[in-house]
Amino acid sequence: MNWRIDVAVQTPAHSALGDVLSYASGAPVTPGALVRVPLGRREVLGVAWAVHPEDTGSAGPELKPISAVLDALAPLGEGWRDLVAFAARYYQRSLGEIALAALPPQLRDLSAVQLARRLKRKRADSAVAGISPSPVTPSAEQTEALARFEAEAGPFLLFGSTGSGKTEVYLRAVTSLLEREPGAQALVMVPEINLTPQLEARFKERFGEDTVVSLHSGMTNPQRLASWLAAHSGAARIVLGTRMAVFASMPSLRLIVVDEEHDPSYKQQEGARYSARDLAVWRGRRENAKVILGSATPSLESWHQSRPAAADDPGGRYVRLSMPSRIGTGALPKVRLVDMNLQPPKTVLSAALLDAIGQRIARGEQSMVFLNRRGYAPVLACADCGWKSECPHCSAYRVFHKIDRTLRCHHCGFTERVPRACPECGNLDIAPVGRGTERLEEHLGELFEAVRRPDGSAVRIARIDADTTRKQGALESQLAAVHAGEVDVLVGTQMIAKGHDFRRITLVAAINPDGALFSGDFRAPERLFSLLMQSAGRAGRDATYVSEQGATAEMWIQTHHPQHPLFAALKRHDYPAFAQGELEDRAAAGMPPFAYQALLRADARAQEVAQAFLQAANLAADGLPGAEQVTRYPAVPLAIQRVANVERAQMLLESPSRAALQRVLSGWQPLLHELRRTPEGKGVIRWLVDVDPHSI
Repeated sequence: MNWRIDVAVQTPAHSALGDVLSYASGAPVTPGALVRVPLGRREVLGVAWAVHPEDTGSAGPELKPISAVLDALAPLGEGWRDLVAFAARYYQRSLGEIALAALPPQLRDLSAVQLARRLKRKRADSAVAGISPSPVTPSAEQTEALARFEAEAGPFLLFGSTGSGKTEVYLRAVTSLLEREPGAQALVMVPEINLTPQLEARFKERFGEDTVVSLHSGMTNPQRLASWLAAHSGAARIVLGTRMAVFASMPSLRLIVVDEEHDPSYKQQEGARYSARDLAVWRGRRENAKVILGSATPSLESWHQSRPAAADDPGGRYVRLSMPSRIGTGALPKVRLVDMNLQPPKTVLSAALLDAIGQRIARGEQSMVFLNRRGYAPVLACADCGWKSECPHCSAYRVFHKIDRTLRCHHCGFTERVPRACPECGNLDIAPVGRGTERLEEHLGELFEAVRRPDGSAVRIARIDADTTRKQGALESQLAAVHAGEVDVLVGTQMIAKGHDFRRITLVAAINPDGALFSGDFRAPERLFSLLMQSAGRAGRDATYVSEQGATAEMWIQTHHPQHPLFAALKRHDYPAFAQGELEDRAAAGMPPFAYQALLRADARAQEVAQAFLQAANLAADGLPGAEQVTRYPAVPLAIQRVANVERAQMLLESPSRAALQRVLSGWQPLLHELRRTPEGKGVIRWLVDVDPHSI
């Protein structure tokens, strides 16, 4: 008997080839098995998705045969395939695009023989985790949270203030699981690569080196393959990773932790634009694994989902676990607002803030100053003719980087040496406008040049941002210097403002956070509050370094709008009050989480072409099932409408019904493919759908 095998392969985006391609086989193939199949002139990796027996005498198109089955590797489980199928369906991508992106890249290049050899070398029985006892006694709040976690089904939102010991709760939840089920696996996710080493060290100390593997894009391809194989075989009991880890093949998954669940980094911004946090919740339900979402400043969606039941409200789907108290560090940092309207013009750091930093230096404590803009200055300008350092390929300015004398576009990467004179009028006096972390670091160095530390040495200032951490291992060595007390003032972007356990920092300062207060993005206030509250949480995390002379940990914010209600809630560290106000505003405006959104985006060489495609798509959507429940807004350019000489436009869809929105998006897909072949679609480079977008 012959068999028809439906295989998910990495087909080109929007190729309209369908979710699976069919191949012939003389023997059945287990669904989930990895196979190598011909595609055009290439041979590619695929995943066997369905198997159909076929009568040898039946007529039909002749199918190409499968080239090889990688049967040395256990097939990918049904739960994993269901997760991939759901993600493809919900986020409007092809099955193969999601499935193959979820596999380590090196697998695509291995033949069946090569893979079998590799697995033979690595073959080892799964070891039971060697668990070391916790060196700390849990607080009453931690004990209560863990008791409820064990007793209830969840999903759980662990709402714990910075320094309340959320990581210890994760460690104990994993410990309890592995002691109860020695073969079980746990997935622990963090939003960014730079938070992985710190967490990895704690987990390996508790559970042993062989039990824990990491999975993130900063690893080499061989490292990723080794970690993936350890998870897939069950040898790794604990997988730590960034958003990509939500697709790790873990046949015995019983617990998922999403730390800093509010972080926008969990939302993929290229290709399949999935939310790893939301997929983690879905996967937990599908695989009967408990899920913990943890944050000091939860996303408003998760906060709303964890609301308690009321007389006229059944409540949310999540169980809220609260840990409001810090462990061993006393009170949360005192928030001080500096009214920049009262400062002399062009003041960068107020005299009061400089004095406070100086006091910390004199006591041997550390300060952290963050400004969410890297580079030396956001723009270089000529005062005579008004020339500015615009990018010729993007509708954005190139940033001045003084350290290598370049103008660099942070959108397309176009870089040039700084001109000796204005390119327009020849004026030699072109100057930086605004301030980035590089310039702030230099300014602080000048201000504290004459100041001495308690041992008489010079003040040590360090900068951590995307520019200083490009080289392999640079971030780890810089963080180690901060932890070792070799830095007095740390300058950086939001990279340093979240998740790090800096024990010696007693002062945190935000230099210019006002831009988000009046942004056109309705999520901007939520992100700003989260960033500032997370930043404040870096201060005073160890009572040893809070001065015995009565000084407390402090968060300084320099603002031109000190009366803004966001700052009032921040001064009280009152996230619930802030969230209540924001949710009331969102409910009144019919915005998420009280509505559901999607974006249709089109890229073309001309803005008119991109918008014409979207307008045609809008007309094509009339009459689709659910269309009457979906509002379709007119097409508009993106905020940065041109990147790398490509014009970008978008159209927003919004509905109070998630199901109606999904029906429209699903019915729209074939129409959009057809539209590419019409005159309106001829000049379109690409189009994409972004479900539950994080920025509009």
